Order: sequence, then structure tokens, then C-alpha cells
Amino acid sequence: MRANKARDTNPERRLRSLLHKRGLRYRVNARLLPGLRRTADVVFPAARVAVFIDGCYWHKCPEHYRPAHINDRFWQEKIDGNRARDRETDQLLVDAGWTVIRIWEHEDPAEAANRVESVIRGATSARPSRPSTVRAGDPDPSARSGR
Repeated sequence: MRANKARDTNPERRLRSLLHKRGLRYRVNARLLPGLRRTADVVFPAARVAVFIDGCYWHKCPEHYRPAHINDRFWQEKIDGNRARDRETDQLLVDAGWTVIRIWEHEDPAEAANRVESVIRGATSARPSRPSTVRAGDPDPSARSGR
């Protein structure tokens, strides 16, 4: 697992490039809450928006996940733990007033950038009353309330 990058993966770099071209400025791989040893891939502190780009295998993408055949119990527990930690992180951030956007690594970067931009532009023009978690396929990400 040492060869698996924790940051600056190709999906992250493509998304960041598109966001930067659109004039959006952000922090990379930043901790969001004191005492929480977890980082978001792209962070917009002023808008309180955290973006996570999730790998299909490590976060069990419903479209692309294929279970391991060797040492399957270990990997199932590991991936289930990742998903549980994702849900916990989302809830902690929403409770602290953040909007969480989760993007699968296989998503089209331009569509993901559109989703992020619509949430950011909406958050900076009119602060939403309730933070939320936004995942691909959600109807109107800027109007989404907590999950």
C-alpha cells in the first residue's frame, strides 16, 4: 500500500486544475477540525466547503468496486472501515457547519468541477441555512439540506 498516494492523485490534480481555471482558490490536503486527524482533498475555508475525491476501490464505489479474492476478510473490513470513517467525517463536518462534497475518482472532472463551483458560488452569495453532504447524482447540490 506504500505505492498508493495519499494526495496529488491524477483525479485530484485534474479537478484542482479546472477549479483554478474558473478562478476558485482553495487549500489542498487541509485539516478542518481541531483534534480530527483527517484531511479534505480540496478546501474552501471562507465558504466552509470540503471536497473529498474518493477512490473507487478504497471507498467501495457502487459502479466499479470489485472485492478482493485474496485475504478477502481483511480487505472487506478495511474498506468497510473506510466507509464508516467517511460517514463519521461527513457528520462531524456537517455538525460543525461545513458542506461536504464527495466525488468518485471515475467522475468526469468537468462535471465534478461544475458541482463544486455551483456549491461554492451559492455558499459565497447566500450562506445556506443547513450544511450538507453532496454526492454525484444529487438533484440540486446548492439547495441540498443535511443528509
